[in-house]
Amino acid sequence: MKVAVTGATGRMGREVMDAAREADHEVIGVSHSSAGEYAGVDIEPADEFGTLLSEHDPDATIDFTLPDPSVSYVQDCAEAGVPAVVGTTGFSDDQYEELRAASEEVPVLQAANFARGIQGLLSAVREAVAALPGYDVELTETHHNGKRDAPSGTANRVLDAIDDVRGDSPRVHGREGETPREEGEIGVHARRAGDITGEHEVLLAGNHEEVRLTHRAGSRGVFAAGAVEAAEWLAGRSPGWYDFSDTLPDSQS
Repeated sequence: MKVAVTGATGRMGREVMDAAREADHEVIGVSHSSAGEYAGVDIEPADEFGTLLSEHDPDATIDFTLPDPSVSYVQDCAEAGVPAVVGTTGFSDDQYEELRAASEEVPVLQAANFARGIQGLLSAVREAVAALPGYDVELTETHHNGKRDAPSGTANRVLDAIDDVRGDSPRVHGREGETPREEGEIGVHARRAGDITGEHEVLLAGNHEEVRLTHRAGSRGVFAAGAVEAAEWLAGRSPGWYDFSDTLPDSQS
């Protein structure tokens, strides 16, 4: 399999290239940074991405960059007929619409998190919220000091999972001053420090008890390996909008 990796000189880009090579895939590296090489792979300039797709005809592209370049990359994939796996987060509503428009031409799989454990967390959160109606809920997420969007894309997925059970709940981001808790609200707290890969904790409290559901990623390699697995699954599929959960065995039974 041949995989194009955008943002190849970034932290996640390098992890994805390593994961793809470990899976014995041929890798094409692309970056807006100056061209060079990584682990023996030449890094091609991003402004020639459309041409590179035509020349190399990869089976899939994996993108972990920023919203603006990510949309552009996916649009190039749509024109070239190349499936796109997108791990970028922080898109505006308009940018999501552009990605979804591209999925009418090629398969696009966009996910906030490619760790399989997160899928387990989402399931556990839904079950816990359903089993504990009326309990207060707080969500805390922690990431490295370079992460731009807050709350994280994964945190928003967790919040959506809670809303799936409770219905839309007001969200309070952080607390300061005199802010008594309102019934049904969800407290959301984002922390940015050091080189923490990613941690998400859901706290449910009531009836003189508490339940904590936590996922911690110890390495970016977890996300990179999951993205490569997603690309393997996506290659050859029909145009459409897909999620990482679609690749899991239970979703295909």
